[in-house]
Amino acid sequence: MMTQAFYTGISGLQTSSSGINIISDNLANINTVGYRGNSYEFSSLYEDALSTTSSYASDTIGIGATLQATPMTQSTGSYILTDRSTDLAIFGDGWFGVQGEGDPLYTRDGAFTFDSNDDLVTTDGYHVLGTMGGNIDGGVLTSQLAEVPLADVGAQEKLRFPKTLTYPAEPTTTAQFIGNVGTISEVRTMSASVVDPNGTKNELKLQYTLIDPQTPPGTQWNVTATTQDINDDTIIYDTQTGVVTFDESGALISSTLTTIDNNGAPVAIDLGTGFDGVVAISNIDITASSLANGTIGGELYGYDINKNGEVIATFTNGMQSSVGKIAVYHFQNDQGLNRISGTKFAASSNSGTARFYQDTNGQNIVGTDITNYKLEGSNADMTYGLTELIILQRSYDANSKSITTADEMMKKALDMDA
Repeated sequence: MMTQAFYTGISGLQTSSSGINIISDNLANINTVGYRGNSYEFSSLYEDALSTTSSYASDTIGIGATLQATPMTQSTGSYILTDRSTDLAIFGDGWFGVQGEGDPLYTRDGAFTFDSNDDLVTTDGYHVLGTMGGNIDGGVLTSQLAEVPLADVGAQEKLRFPKTLTYPAEPTTTAQFIGNVGTISEVRTMSASVVDPNGTKNELKLQYTLIDPQTPPGTQWNVTATTQDINDDTIIYDTQTGVVTFDESGALISSTLTTIDNNGAPVAIDLGTGFDGVVAISNIDITASSLANGTIGGELYGYDINKNGEVIATFTNGMQSSVGKIAVYHFQNDQGLNRISGTKFAASSNSGTARFYQDTNGQNIVGTDITNYKLEGSNADMTYGLTELIILQRSYDANSKSITTADEMMKKALDMDA
C-alpha cells in the first residue's frame, strides 16, 4: 500500500502539473486575437476492484489519475473594435482559411492586411483564402457584381485586390423625362445629365414652345433638344427638333423627337406615353424631372466587407461592386482540429475535412455573419483561470505531501524491521 501511495502521489503531481501548464498557457494568451483555449479532462489510472462487505467502503481502488484529454474551449471571445476595414470577426461558427507554403490552416484571428503585392494576408504573412470575382482586368473593373458565388472548397485561392482600380465610364443610352408643360404659351424647359463616351457629364436640354395656331382638340408643342457642355453652354454637340402632341385630357399622343448625339454617343429621348411621362394639363403645377442611365468613370475609394463575406469595392463616382468573397470553413468536429500554433489549426481525421454550408439550391454559402472593423479576442477567462490555478496548486501540494508521508511511513517500517 505504501508503494501504491507513491504511485498515486506521483501521478497526482503529473496531472496537476499538466493542468497548471494548460491554464497558464490560456492565461498567457488572454490578449491574443482569435485564441481558442484548452481545458483538461482527468481519468482514474489502473483502477482495481476490492473485496469488501462494508457498505461504507468503496468497491474499487486506483493508483492515481492521468490526463485523458485537452479539449478546445468552444466559447466565443469578446469582440474588439478596430480602425481597419480589413480586420474581420466571425459571428458564430466557422473558421477563416489561410495558407503559407503547405496545406491550408484555419483560424479565428481575422487581423488581415494588404502586403506589398496587394495580397490579403495575416500579420505573419499567411494568405487569406476565398473566391475572386474575376471582374478585374489590368486595374479596370470589367463588370459590376452584386455577389460573387463561393467556389468549391478545393478551388479557393489567395485573395488579391489592387490598390488602384478604375470604374469605366458607361455612356448614357436613354434619357427619360417626366413632368407637366401645361397649356399656356410659355417656353418650358427640361434637362437631364448625360454621360458621353469620354466619361464626361454633359447636359441634355429640351425646350417646349406652344405651336401657333393650335389644332384642337389637345395641344401641340415644338421641342428643341440640345446636348451641350455642362459648364460651358457655348459648346454644342448636337441639336434636334420635333413635335409633341397631347390630347384634350393632356395625355401624350405622339412625339417625333427620338434620338440625339451626345459627343459621339446616341441618346434615346423617352417622353413616355399617355400619362406616363410628359403631360400637358392646365389645372396642376408645372413640373419637370428626368432620369438617365450611364455612369461617369470613378477611381477606387476603398474596400469594405459585408456580413456575407463579400469584398465590396467603392468608387469615387458612388458605384460599388463585389470583387471577391472571403471563405468561411466549417468542420464536423471542431474539437478534432490539431493546433499548429497559438491561433492556427489544421484539419485531421478527427475533425473531418473542411466543408462549406449550402443553401436550399445547393449553392455554397458562408453560413455565418462576418463583420469588419472588429476582431475576436481570446476566449480564455482570467477569473476562471486564476481559480483553477489555485485548485491545481493545492492539488499539487496535497500530492506532494502524500509522497512525503508515504516516504516517512516506509522509513518507519524499515526501522521496525531492523
